[in-house]
Amino acid sequence: MYLPQEIIRKKRDGEVLTDEEIQFFIQGVANDSVSEGQIAAFAMAIFFNEMTMPERIALTCAMRDSGMVIDWDHMNFGGPIVDKHSTGGVGDVTSLMLGPMVAACGGFVPMISGRGLGHTGGTLDKLESIPGYNITPTNEVFGAVTKDAGVAIIGQTGDLAPADKRVYATRDITATVDNISLITASILSKKLAAGLESLVMDVKVGSGAFMPTYEASEELARSIVAVANGAGTKTTAILTDMNQVLASSAGNAVEVREAVQFLTGEYRNPRLYEVTMALCAEMLVLAKLASNSEDARNKLQAVLDNGKAAECFGKMIAGLGGPADFIENYDNYLAKADIIQPVFADQVGVVSAMDTRAIGMAVVGMGGGRRVATDSIDYAVGFDQFIRLGEVADENKPLAIIHARTEAQWQEAAQALKAAIVVGGEYQPTPDVYRQIRAEDV
Repeated sequence: MYLPQEIIRKKRDGEVLTDEEIQFFIQGVANDSVSEGQIAAFAMAIFFNEMTMPERIALTCAMRDSGMVIDWDHMNFGGPIVDKHSTGGVGDVTSLMLGPMVAACGGFVPMISGRGLGHTGGTLDKLESIPGYNITPTNEVFGAVTKDAGVAIIGQTGDLAPADKRVYATRDITATVDNISLITASILSKKLAAGLESLVMDVKVGSGAFMPTYEASEELARSIVAVANGAGTKTTAILTDMNQVLASSAGNAVEVREAVQFLTGEYRNPRLYEVTMALCAEMLVLAKLASNSEDARNKLQAVLDNGKAAECFGKMIAGLGGPADFIENYDNYLAKADIIQPVFADQVGVVSAMDTRAIGMAVVGMGGGRRVATDSIDYAVGFDQFIRLGEVADENKPLAIIHARTEAQWQEAAQALKAAIVVGGEYQPTPDVYRQIRAEDV
């Protein structure tokens, strides 16, 4: 028999907790026998003393097992169950293309996604801009759509990793969010509860990233790879660039529009293409659906070219309550802003830097994200046709097109965008994909 306060004391004094102690504490979190004050003290003790890799694995598994762990065996999918998770960014719409592309290559992608957090856009918010799309289907419908379309993207159900929900809510109000051990367990407990065989983790680097430096992003990536593989799920992390908006757009309906155009070949932003292909290729290799990265890329290009990826996306939308002809007629369904006008820089020059986080906050400021959890979202607002780093801003090349509801909102967004984009000075290119971290690297 353990006492929560003794477990806290042990961690406070820098000692290593046993798997059983961690399991006992997290069970107490899930059944409410551990108080909010004890969760706060536990999180603060970890914050100051960190956890060893075995402790992190035990914490992740205990949080994963605190609720339902999905078992897909009865579905007989007939293919590997794979997923990817991103630490979040601006214009990061990769999930909407990646899921259907991997599905079209023979993978099954039951993706449980989140809402926007801070400056980062949420996959669920984007999908909810599609009329009728249901992000909270029953488990039966979730399974059936995954089997039929190869992919289903939905929201977290209350019975998946419930201990994480309590721990996260307490961390949020006790200044213990930014800790590698706790972040690792929080991300992975939810993902691993989805019954995955393999996972690719997209860890962002740069001005719009969750982690403040490249070194911190790499440390998180290494932690995730070590812990997920230790917990029995084959996982690779890929460090990708978030020093500028990833897609050509940032917002909800504008990003969905871009995702459809990407899948149908109407328009593919080169950076978005490179990052999406890198993530998808690693998913196929991990799932043994391709022999190597080059083989994977050829297969992925084929399903983009022959329309199979777009078809999987259309099936998923229809299966989850959206329009059956969404791919063909997306423009009829997606909300449009009242004012759609370009904003130009105050001077001519090369775009040398972007405060990507500030651009994400500008979308939130327009109503395209939430300041508090109860806010409703305006799906129509946002930006598209973003200028890229290294391009010249002049009277013919705007910084972006602003989609706003009112003239005042347009003006406010224009000021925010001008303040966030540096015109002039020297541009230092950064790679779209920095590196991969596989199990053997940790």
